[in-house]
Amino acid sequence: MMERSGRASLAREMGVLGLTATGVCAMVGAGINIIPFMIQRNVPGIGPYVLPAFLFAALPAILAGLAYAILASAMPRAGGSYVYASRGLSPYLGFVASFSQWFALCIAIGVVSYVLVPFIRDIAVAAGWQSAAATLETGPVRLAISLGVLWTAVAANLRGIVFYQRLVVPLMFLTFALGGVVIVAGFWFDAGDFSTALMAREGRSIAELPDTFMPWPFMSASAVLFASFIGFDAIAQAGGEARQPGRNLPLAIGLAVGSVAVFYLLFTAAVYHAVPWQYVAAEALARDVTAPGLLGYLLPPFWTIVIVSAAAVALAKDLPAMLLATSRLMFAWAEDGIFPKVVASVHPRHRTPHVAVVASGAMATLRRNWQSPGRRLLPRCGHSRHGDAGEFSVDGRVRAHAAPAQPQPRARDHGAA
Repeated sequence: MMERSGRASLAREMGVLGLTATGVCAMVGAGINIIPFMIQRNVPGIGPYVLPAFLFAALPAILAGLAYAILASAMPRAGGSYVYASRGLSPYLGFVASFSQWFALCIAIGVVSYVLVPFIRDIAVAAGWQSAAATLETGPVRLAISLGVLWTAVAANLRGIVFYQRLVVPLMFLTFALGGVVIVAGFWFDAGDFSTALMAREGRSIAELPDTFMPWPFMSASAVLFASFIGFDAIAQAGGEARQPGRNLPLAIGLAVGSVAVFYLLFTAAVYHAVPWQYVAAEALARDVTAPGLLGYLLPPFWTIVIVSAAAVALAKDLPAMLLATSRLMFAWAEDGIFPKVVASVHPRHRTPHVAVVASGAMATLRRNWQSPGRRLLPRCGHSRHGDAGEFSVDGRVRAHAAPAQPQPRARDHGAA
C-alpha cells in the first residue's frame, strides 16, 4: 500500500494477539522476581498485605488502560501517546510530554540488553559450565553479547510487523509458561514445608512478627507496585499498524492489563503461600531476597535455574516491544515536522519506519551503562549473605558480588519507596 505521494506507508498487519503480546512484553520483566518481596524492606510494615496492595495497585492501571483504549480507538496512529497529547494540547507540548518517555525507554533498552548477560553467566555457573561462565565475565564478551542482543531486536523490528509478531507472541506465552513454574511450586508447597526446610538447612525457625494493618504502608506499597503495570501504552504506539484498530486496540489493551494483573497476583500469592511473610520481611532487612532464592529452599537446583531462565526470557522479550514503541514515537514526531522528515521514512518492502528504528537502536547503544557491574543471579557457594547487589542462588540465599558488603540496616533506616 502506498500513499498518494507514492511514498510507502506503515502496514496495518498487526492483529489482536500481536498487539497484546506487545503490551505484555513491555510490561512483564524480571522485576516480578524481586519487587513483591523486597517491598518488605522498602515499605516497612506492609507485612502480609502485599497481595491486597498489588490488587489495589491494579485499579488505577485498569483505569489508565481504559483511557488509553478510548483514545487508541479514536486516534489509531503511530506514536499514540504523543498523538493524544499533541492533538489535545499542541504538537510542541505533546513532544515535551513524550520525549522523556522516549529517552527513558532508550536508556532502558541499553540497560536491559547489558544486564541480560549476568543471567546467562550465572545459569552457566549453576550448570557447571565454569569456563563459559568465566568467559562471560570478561568485558569485551559481555559487551559483544549485549550489542548482539540489542541489534537482533532492531533487526526484528526492521523485518516488518509480520516477523515481529512471530517473535513476540511466542515470547509472551513462554514468559507465562515459565512463570507458571513459580506459581505451581508456590502452591504445591506450604509454610510448613518451608519451615521444615529452613530448620534442616540452617537450624533456625521463623520469628513471629506483628501483622497490624497500617493504611500508610499499604498506600505506599500500592504506589510502588503500580509501576509494575507500566508498559501497556506500547500498544497505543503501534496504533498505525493495527488491523481493525477501533476493535483490536482497546481489546488488546484490556487483554494485556488483565492477563498481566492475573499473572502478577498468582505469582506473588504463590511465593507467599510457600514462604511465610515473616521470613521474607525479616530477611529483606538483612539482604536482597528474590523468588528463586526463596523457593530455592524447597526446589532442587534445576528448577531454580528454570526460574532464573524465566527471568532472562522476561528481560529479553522487552527489547523488541520497547524498540517498537520508541521508533513509532520518533516516526510520529517526524510526521508532524518536529523531527526531520527523513525519520518518518518507511521501508518500501518491509513497511517499517527503518530510520526511526535504527536511530532508536543507536541511542540505546550510546547509553554508557556498559560498565555497570550487574547482578550475579546464581552465585558460587561461600560468599557473604549481605550486600547491595542482589543475586539469585540455588541454595536459597541472595548475595552480592559487585560491591563491598554493607552493615546490616536497622528497620527504622528504611523509608517507604
